[in-house]
Parts: sequence; C-alpha cells; structure tokens
Amino acid sequence: MASLPIPAAQPGGDPGSEVAPRIGARALCEGLVARGVTTIFGYPGGTVLPIYDVLREFPLRHILVRHEQGAAHAADGFSRVTGEVGVAMATSGPGAINLITGLATAMMDSVPMVAITGNVPRALLGRDAFQETDIVGIALPVTKYAALVTDPDEVPLAIAEAFEIASTGRPGPVLLDFPKDVLQIETSAPHPGPGDLRLPGLLRPVRGDVPEADELAEMIAAAERPLILAGHGVQIAGATELLREVAERSEIPVAHTLLGIGNMDETHRLSLGYAGMHGWMHVNKAIQHCDLLIGIGMRYDDRITGKTSTFAPRARIVHVDVDRSEIGKNVRADLGIVADAGDLLAALGRRLPQSPRRDAWWAELEAWREVSLQRSWHGSGAWRQGRLSADYVVEQIGEATGHTATLASDVGQNQMWAARYFGFRRPFAHVSSGGLGTMGYGVPAAMGAAVGRPEHETWAITGDGGFQMTMQELATLVAEQIPVKIAVLNNHKLGMIRQWQEIIYEGNFHSAELFGPDLVRLCEAYGMPGFRATTPEEVVDCIAAARAAPGPALIDFQLDDAQNVYPMMLPGKGLSDMVEGGS
Repeated sequence: MASLPIPAAQPGGDPGSEVAPRIGARALCEGLVARGVTTIFGYPGGTVLPIYDVLREFPLRHILVRHEQGAAHAADGFSRVTGEVGVAMATSGPGAINLITGLATAMMDSVPMVAITGNVPRALLGRDAFQETDIVGIALPVTKYAALVTDPDEVPLAIAEAFEIASTGRPGPVLLDFPKDVLQIETSAPHPGPGDLRLPGLLRPVRGDVPEADELAEMIAAAERPLILAGHGVQIAGATELLREVAERSEIPVAHTLLGIGNMDETHRLSLGYAGMHGWMHVNKAIQHCDLLIGIGMRYDDRITGKTSTFAPRARIVHVDVDRSEIGKNVRADLGIVADAGDLLAALGRRLPQSPRRDAWWAELEAWREVSLQRSWHGSGAWRQGRLSADYVVEQIGEATGHTATLASDVGQNQMWAARYFGFRRPFAHVSSGGLGTMGYGVPAAMGAAVGRPEHETWAITGDGGFQMTMQELATLVAEQIPVKIAVLNNHKLGMIRQWQEIIYEGNFHSAELFGPDLVRLCEAYGMPGFRATTPEEVVDCIAAARAAPGPALIDFQLDDAQNVYPMMLPGKGLSDMVEGGS
C-alpha cells in the first residue's frame, strides 16, 4: 500500500513514558492533519475524551461551542466560505444527536463536512449503556455516508475515505462514530495514499469537456429570450468567473437562487437578482416569459418553482447538475446535462459565438425592474414613515461594509430581507440555510465563517426568534474573540409565522408573539458590546459603533412589528401569482 508517513509520536502519553503510544485517537488526529484540517468545532464528553487527551499534540485549533448544534452549524459556515471540509466533534448519545440538525442542513445544501462522534466501548454496544445511541442509524438519512469504526487499524482509512466522500462529486456531510476503546488501543496502520481508498460505489462525475454543450450552444443561438438561473453549484465548482464570461459572450441575463447569491456581482448589467418565493417580481416575470431557461447548479426546488405545472410555461428548460438524480426530479428537462458546473460553462464558452445584445428582451426586463423597484414595500426606510424597517437596516449594513462582508442569515423574514437588500458583490459572501430552513443557523454559521475567512468582515443577520435558539454561542464568540457582528432584526414576533397567519389564515394569530430578553443587557452579561436602534436616525451610528468594536458586537434593531416581506408566492401558487401588495 502506498501510504502517507506516520508523524512521530509526541511525549505526553502514559506517565513516565518518553514516547506516547500511537493509539486510535492519535491516528485520528494524524488523519485530520494530513487532510489539511486546522480547526475543529466541538464539545467534549466521556467517549471522546481520548481525542481531547491528545489534541494539544497536533496543530489543530479546537473551538469549544456551547451546544453541539452550534458546532455543526459553525463547521458548515466554515466550509461554505473556504471550500474546505468543515469538522465538528461531539460525544455519544445526546451530544451526537445534537449534531443531526446541522448535518441535515449541510446535506440539503451540499456542504462538505465530517462529523466525529464517540460511542460506548465495543463490549457495551447494543446494551443500552449510559449515553449509547445508534447515531449511525439516526444519521444515515441526512448524510452522504455514516459508519461505525470498530477496528483501531481502520481509523486512518476511515478518516481518509470520509474526507473523500464529503468532497467528491456533490459534496455533503459524513459521520464517523468511534467506540471509546477503539480510540484507546494502539495501532500501527498507515495512512492511505490517494490510490488506496476503497470507494467503489462513490459517484465520481466525469470531468473535462462536456459534449452536450454543442446542443446547448445551438439552443442559445436560437433563443430570443434566454435566461440563466444560477445556483449554489456554480460557487461550489469555483465557476463564477466562467459564468460571467458566458453571460457576457451570449448576452444572457442571470438570475440566481437563494444559495446562488454571489454568483455574479449584483451591480453587473447582466445580473437580474434573486428569484423565487420572495424573490424580485421582475426576476420571476423573466422566468415566466423566457423562451430558454438554463438552470446551472441548482435543484429547481419548490421555493423557486412554486406550482410546477405553471413554471416557465414558455421555455425550453435545461438542467445542469453534478447529481444525476436531480435531473428532471422536480420539473421537466428538455435537455439534462450531468456535469460539474465549471466544466459545462468552460465547454460552453468555447462553443458560443459572440452574440448581439437582445434589445427587445432587455427592454422588457428593464421595464419590469422599474415597476418592481417602485413598489410600496421596496425602498430604504420608506415602508413606514419615521419607523424602522428591515430593508433600511440591511441596506445600511451593506453600504457600511462596502457590500463585501460575509453575511450569514438565519431563517424567516430576516433571511429574505438579507437576500434582497444587502447588495452582494462577491462569491462565498452569502451563507444561509436554504434547503432545510434551519432557525438558529445564523449566529453559529457566522462564527464558523469568521474563523474560516478572518480577512473578511463577518455579520450575522437574524431575527429575534432564530437568535434565541442559539444565542448561547455569544459565550463562544467572546471566549474566542471571534469578531462577528450580529444584527438582530427584532420585531418581537415569529415574523414569518405572523405574516402567514395574517395573509393566509385571515389574521388568526397564534403563538407568533415572542417574548425575549433585553439584548443589550444580555450582551453586558456576556461581556460584549451591545447597541440598540429604535429609529432610522440611530441606525448608521449603531452600525459604526459595532464595527469599531475589536471583537464581537450586537445591535438590537427594534423593527416595526407588522412589516411583511413582499412579494410573496402563496402555497400552491406559481410565480405568476405573486402577492405584490402590502403597505
């Protein structure tokens, strides 16, 4: 076997020994270092203490979160902004189970992650021992792969294969569960080289030229009203520049999904904006009136399509995805292409002739955009005269940061306002739970993003509901001095619940009122700066004060509690049935 060298064991094992034994825990840490891991987000417990006992021997930064769910979301945020495999660690039983929401979030959004959990010793497996659970059985539906490692000699191979599975093809999370005694027994097993992995079932997409680009180029040449709908897969493939080049060469407007935000600078003349359930009206109109819709690196999920029988009725639909199972799953595909988004865009760029500007199509698009921007629900602070509106807050954070900060949003109204009004300029700047819609995601994901890309200013945009689900991570931010700035869009409501109850359930409000703590005093208790804005005039100064703080800081933005997110596609409706009203 062509193997990687085993690092020399370090002192610090059994008392009195000069060289520590190479136990499973050390082999595990060696494997992480060999795969380029620098950071672990975790929470210790009895079954993983053998790992913590040797952790200082390795160049691995461990960030102690305050809840295991925070570890999973932080590893997710770290991965989304770096493109690397994030790592989370927890003990057996409740600790491992607390990772599950984060693993499901990563699975839905194709985020590479490796979760390491401990379990009871092998002799106790299946005996309902203290804190024993079948975490592999629980995790299988929400991971690409999950396995119990029962042999110390399998530890190096298991780690290598986990990283390969997580990052190959369509990325996703992997969970490895280690009985405690496996981590404590000595092993001399080498670390495998790239050719030694046993992964016969792993789908590895064919890389290189994409012959189907010939047909797609012909379809583009024949189209009068083409549109690209670009998703998260474009950024995963590192293909944002290729997307811009293809769009410019063929004069095709580009819309983006929620997770496709950042695929193109939103000030670019070919960028239309965010599409879907709460997307821009003019973007959704473009989807409904185009004659060729090219979906690249996206799933055509229900939040984009609405009622599928009415989706893009005039268009020939193209679907490009690295995952074969997604092609045609939700909407018909006149041309399905299984390929890496970057490979397809590169192949298409080689085949496309320079196209003239499509003036009639652009005239329509610009007319729709003008109407969209004049709606009463759009505009900086204009929603309620003299009262604080969310769009104004998000726009001002965008302006203050030059629209280049990393922004991690939570889920609900805050997520939609962040997507619509920040004004993103670069890829890997927008971090959000798209597929699973996980409340509590924003703050720990921002924490991971800030650790992964410290050169970028990092903000968490969250509602008071999502914030209260993981607000214990303020302690982690303070302890580690991670400089995340948190904007709480505080309407004292479960805002999206209240909006649905107002619009769909005829004002029958129930359980939407949300009591919460005084957030400024909460920050004082944690030893971090906290600010509050209640009027538009206070917003700019509060943002400046938070940005000036050397570590984490929080702003409690007291919003008008009746502001809704418009436009809105109602359940069971399509993109042509958007509710565009609202005051």
